[in-house]
Amino acid sequence: MGVNLIMRRNLKRPIAVAAGLTLGSLAAFASMAAERPAVDGAMVNRLIDAEFNHGQVVETVEYLADRIGGRMTNSPAMREAERWTQAQFKGWGLKNVHLEGFDFGRGWWIESAHARMVAPRPLELRSIPIAWTPATDGPLTAAIVVAPMKTEKDFAQWRGKLAGKIVLTSWPAPPKDETEVPFQRLSESDISKLNRFQPPTFDPDADKRRLERFLFGFKLDAFLASEGALASVRMSRIDGHLIHGEGYAYQRGRTPKLPAIELAAEDYRKLARLAKSGEVRLEIDNRVHFEDSDPKAYNVFAEIPGRDAKAGFVMAGAHLDSWVAADGAADNGAGSAVVMEAARLLASLHLQTKRTIRFALWSGEEQGLLGSAAYVQTHLARRPESTDPDLKALGPYFATQNAYPVTELPEAAQLAGYFNIDNGSGRIRGIYAEGNFGAAPILREWLAPLASLGASSVVTEPTYGTDHVLMERVGLPGFQFIQDPLDYESRVHHTDVDTFDHLRSEDLRQAVVVLAAMLLDAADAAEPLPVKPVPTPPRVTDPFAYPDPAAP
Repeated sequence: MGVNLIMRRNLKRPIAVAAGLTLGSLAAFASMAAERPAVDGAMVNRLIDAEFNHGQVVETVEYLADRIGGRMTNSPAMREAERWTQAQFKGWGLKNVHLEGFDFGRGWWIESAHARMVAPRPLELRSIPIAWTPATDGPLTAAIVVAPMKTEKDFAQWRGKLAGKIVLTSWPAPPKDETEVPFQRLSESDISKLNRFQPPTFDPDADKRRLERFLFGFKLDAFLASEGALASVRMSRIDGHLIHGEGYAYQRGRTPKLPAIELAAEDYRKLARLAKSGEVRLEIDNRVHFEDSDPKAYNVFAEIPGRDAKAGFVMAGAHLDSWVAADGAADNGAGSAVVMEAARLLASLHLQTKRTIRFALWSGEEQGLLGSAAYVQTHLARRPESTDPDLKALGPYFATQNAYPVTELPEAAQLAGYFNIDNGSGRIRGIYAEGNFGAAPILREWLAPLASLGASSVVTEPTYGTDHVLMERVGLPGFQFIQDPLDYESRVHHTDVDTFDHLRSEDLRQAVVVLAAMLLDAADAAEPLPVKPVPTPPRVTDPFAYPDPAAP
């Protein structure tokens, strides 16, 4: 990520200027923005009428959440979502509706599951199987042992003590005072704090620690199995009887050996307290299933063709996959429905833009942006793949971020802009410019007619962890919207309450209008949005630093 930016105008990436943007270059960008036909108030009126009076985004997200439910990558529910979303796109008149597959691994889904304490008294517990762990083959009952382990050094303490036990592997952290409100709308002050440049950093030691943390889960499972443990239990990371169940061992040959569950934090602490004074016995019954008939996952694509085949394309995307603690409504049924509804709305208005508008519903996002990474590698830019199977298991989000050289593909020059939706159902308040100083004034001008809808801010700060990232990392114009948090991070994100009831219908409709307007602007702009330099190997940010042995 760099400060020195310059606009792309052909297949070859121009050389970045050595210093920051000059006043002249900023004026050139402003002039470029003025050349293209803006989405004016009359068009905003049409979009608002079409969506707020005749829109279908609420029905779309309700079907995804209530009817199809949680959409784990390669699960039967995800396959149904892939079929249904294609049928919707085709029914709305979009073109080139198709799937693109990429190598993934095993599908997995939960038929039913429960856990209960059977001694010292019977008590139902709030639990969920950890993703991609095996079934229990009927009820499994055994005594527990509380054996917190965070590194391989901890194994020695528990060697020879775990045979025939259900092992609680988390430290039972005490509850914390809740000092922040669980539901939030952003103030202008909150948004202004995001408008600060974050210099890029390169820290190889931090990358090594990340890999070690990831691999520990595999090593812990292997250790427990070798010691004769029967199952493992971890503690939910937040209070409120909320559970998640995330797991990342989806690759063939790397799935865990032992059944495993996550317990609500309050239940976990109760078991740990009871274990201090006597035997505690649990019963776990996980009826889960692997799906191995097709190891490929699939992205869904649809288009509204532009009038100039040589002008390139703009994109909007959201990830269709989810976790399965609940219904994947906010994460990311909401974003998927907004992208789908923007496609339906624009198709219904019969507006033929200069550029093609492409819509993407990604798969495998929850396992590390796998679907969007596959798209980038196939269509836009390639980075060398690691030959280390452990590093490769991290996925491209981590494994390729420092892989060089970056080789642009011809289609990269055709991408005029990508807009991503993935922060729940809160209304759009603006957009992260991702450190793209050339794009910022243009994005600000495009948002101007939408200010009364609450979407007016452009901030330079980057945002991570979703499907625009791997485009942005190779210098392409990929952006994520700023959204009101609501209770997304405090309660909903990946938890068992990610349901339709936590969505806000008016916010979803507003997001559709904003996304549709931005797509129209980008599709009819005189020039593509500015790009950043193709990344090259960076120098270590702090060559004199000593690794902190206590760093996480």
